[in-house]
Amino acid sequence: MGIIMNYIEIKIQLNENEEFLADLLADSLGKTGFETFLFENTALSAYCPESFFDEEELKNTLKNFEYKSGITYTQNFIKAKNWNESWEKNYFEPIIIGNECVISSSFHKNVPQVSYNILIDPKMSFGTGHHETTSLMLRQMLSLDLTGKSVLDMGCGTAVLAILAAKKGASAVLGIDIDEWAYNNSQENIRLNHTNNIQLMLGAADLLQNMRFDVIFANINRNILLADMASYAACLSAGGELFISGFYTEDIPVLKAEAEKNELNFVSFDEKNNWSVLYFVK
Repeated sequence: MGIIMNYIEIKIQLNENEEFLADLLADSLGKTGFETFLFENTALSAYCPESFFDEEELKNTLKNFEYKSGITYTQNFIKAKNWNESWEKNYFEPIIIGNECVISSSFHKNVPQVSYNILIDPKMSFGTGHHETTSLMLRQMLSLDLTGKSVLDMGCGTAVLAILAAKKGASAVLGIDIDEWAYNNSQENIRLNHTNNIQLMLGAADLLQNMRFDVIFANINRNILLADMASYAACLSAGGELFISGFYTEDIPVLKAEAEKNELNFVSFDEKNNWSVLYFVK
């Protein structure tokens, strides 16, 4: 049954050369109660349940947004309706990664069957494979042999990376995210995919103390990656692999330097529309 509640909609108009900000804004707003995002015609629409909406918190979030100052928005009250039904009618189409992996939602019909079929019912538009950083990570994963390995999905979002790792034979998978919506959504998606060897934790990199992983995937953002690089290196096995994404191509030098400072050897990188993924080995 769909969830019936009132929502607050805010709409932020971006210029054509600012469209990359939509994902970054959604990430920031997702930490303040907004749970659904739509981007079309250079406008980002964000939706928050009326009971969770805090306009002062919204204003502070936009004021402190580091990539653009003076953001303006329009605000609307959206009367209760069946949001699940609306989501099903308007949300993403199934996506195929490397002809091996298909990501779709439970409401999609006639989905092609490939080596790895993943069901994702997202609460917001991250982690479906459509964003460049997620698709870059998925492409890296498809080339790996994860059989019997321990895997960390740091900043797991919808748990799409953790689910693919489990389907590729990882012996144990841990997903960590600091946002409660992501933690709850990951639980739902893990159940959908029957990947029962995935464990979830709510929190940040301080949870990694005394843990050990063979492979780490961290799709977050530049500042968090820089702050947490030492933690990733400390819990990575000798010869272990680290893949990081969530940043622009121009951020590569500073991230590469921080990784190498922590005894992580640079192997390769890939990029898509100025978003990048870096691959290191300890």
